[in-house]
Amino acid sequence: MVNLSVTGSGRFEKIGSYSRVKRVGPFVYVAGLTSMQADGNVFAPYDLYGQSMYIFKKIEEILGTVDAKMRHVVRTRAFVTDMRDGGGFIRAHGEVFKGIAPVLTGVEAGLTTPGMMIEIEIDAVVHSKNGKISLS
Repeated sequence: MVNLSVTGSGRFEKIGSYSRVKRVGPFVYVAGLTSMQADGNVFAPYDLYGQSMYIFKKIEEILGTVDAKMRHVVRTRAFVTDMRDGGGFIRAHGEVFKGIAPVLTGVEAGLTTPGMMIEIEIDAVVHSKNGKISLS
């Protein structure tokens, strides 16, 4: 059975003892990601669409570290600073997940950095193209 955890370079991961992504068998969980760049600056400040696309690219890269793909995503959770501005996220989600259609939850939440508009987490199940999963 596959059991992988990958820790990123986030400042809280070591202190908080958590993984950026965890795969147990076919099940994959990606911790909440923001548009914070390695240099400590927010990517596309106050641009919900731009930040969403940036985060989805990070998610795609992280999924690859545990041999998963975007087509395996079954749930998306978005924490948005202002739900009245949610259209940018919805547009990005629709572009990225066209034909995949994971379930989606959106929550209005405060984020810690000015200009940061969204945090996204996902759950995935690794399966064959015809939907079969292996638990071994």
